[in-house]
Amino acid sequence: MKELENQMLAFNPYGGRMSEISKFAKPFPHRSGNIAKIQYEVNWEDLSDEAENRYLNFTRLMYDYMTPFVSKNPREAFLNYRDLDIGINSHGRNAYTEGMVYGHKYFKETNYKRLVSVKTKVDPDNFFRNEQSIPTLSS
Repeated sequence: MKELENQMLAFNPYGGRMSEISKFAKPFPHRSGNIAKIQYEVNWEDLSDEAENRYLNFTRLMYDYMTPFVSKNPREAFLNYRDLDIGINSHGRNAYTEGMVYGHKYFKETNYKRLVSVKTKVDPDNFFRNEQSIPTLSS
């Protein structure tokens, strides 16, 4: 962290009562077995594209450096800290497969499938969508 400028890691502790809630009870599955959630942050004041690329790259380097110390298969992520680097969805023909890339990280496989099923029922036209939203199944 000393080598990278303006880096910050924030650890949100997990465990305790939170671990008692089943990963299938709610879309947020990252409870039991996780010590903490890590937030990666970098701040800068220079508004140039060069500075933006430089500091975002610093965050990517820190993220890569932390790989041996975090969850695996898949590396988990928290939806409220959206990260477009872990995947985006064009909402085309391959929407379900594209969504799996980030969906398994945010929700785990079983919850992702369940959320896709619900989304297909309540929003079949996929009106409510963004780069990482739950896709719908084609009819």
